[in-house]
Order: sequence, then C-alpha cells, then structure tokens
Amino acid sequence: MASTPPTTAPASAAAPTERARAKADRRGTMLTAAAALFAERGFAGVSIDDLGAAAGVSGPAVYRHFSGKQAVLAAILVDASTGLLDGGRAVVSATPAPSDALAALVHFHVDFALGNADVILVQDRDIASLAASDSHAVRSLQRRYVELWVGVLALLHPSRTDAELRVRAHAAFGLMNSTPHSARTGTRQPADAVVRAALEQMALASLEA
Repeated sequence: MASTPPTTAPASAAAPTERARAKADRRGTMLTAAAALFAERGFAGVSIDDLGAAAGVSGPAVYRHFSGKQAVLAAILVDASTGLLDGGRAVVSATPAPSDALAALVHFHVDFALGNADVILVQDRDIASLAASDSHAVRSLQRRYVELWVGVLALLHPSRTDAELRVRAHAAFGLMNSTPHSARTGTRQPADAVVRAALEQMALASLEA
C-alpha cells in the first residue's frame, strides 16, 4: 500500500498565529512605552496621543489594543502582578529546601525590580487611578504573592506569627522595589550587578534574622 504523504496546514491556518504574535509584540511595546511615560509624568499627565507617539503609532491606534488609558494602566499592573505570582510559584516549586527557596525568591524579585523600575514606580503612585475591579484584581494577585513568601518564611521561622512574617516580607519588598529606581538618579549610577548584590545581601539578611 502506498504511503500517504503527510498533510500540511494551508498557509491561511498559520497566518492567525503570526498575526497573534505580532499583536502581542505591539501590545508589549505599548505597555513598555506607557510604563516609562507614566513613571516620568504620572498617569494624569499622559494622553492617549502621548502613548501612541511613544509606541510609534497614532493615538487612535492604541484603541485597537486597549479601551482607553485606564485599561493601559490596568494591563501594566495586572501583567506585572501575574508575572510575579506565577514566577514566584515556579521558584518555590523548583526549590524544595526553605532556605534555598528564600534565596531564590529574593533573586527572582530583585531581577524583577531591576528590570521593571518604571512599573514599580507607576504601581506606587498611580494604582489609585485604576478602576475598582482592576484594583481588586491587582491587590488580590499581590496578596497571594505575599502569602507565597510568608509560607516559605514560616518554614524557616516556625515560632513567628504570620502577621510578623508579612511585615518582614513587606519590608524586604520595600527595600528591593525602591532602590533600583532611586539608584538610577544622578550622574554616577552604579552597575546593575552592584545594585543586585547589595539588594540580595540586605534582603536576605533581614528575612533570615
């Protein structure tokens, strides 16, 4: 019996995947540009036309991806919070020993902070500009991320209450989140490797004490 030649999908079947990838890339470009603008000027100081220009498109083109400026802000903060929670869970799952898991979480979070200083500034300053439903979503994701850290810390400090461990986690977040942006001000800026080493050392010391 003659073998049946393998079937290949028509070109039109592959096209949506390429279009989806291109759309996702444009969305990512817009969000990166928007985070930088919001960090520089504040949410209220940025218009849809500003967002489009920063991303290399017209203002109305932004509406192909987002319903408005508030939706752009929501996407920035929801995406960041989701990435932290999913990434943190992956770190903990891959690192069974509590002390190693804590070190890996600190490394993961410092990496996020160094790469997303604009997003962190926007979160701190403009979260009140979110719609109520988006604010709830962001805060829910962030609470679960904090509880992930509390779970690891509880294994290292079984005699301490969850309330105390949450305070320690939030204090460490404050250290790791604020320093990357402030370290980039002024004319003499330290290398990321220098900032990373200092942050990881200080965060771990505060959490292990």
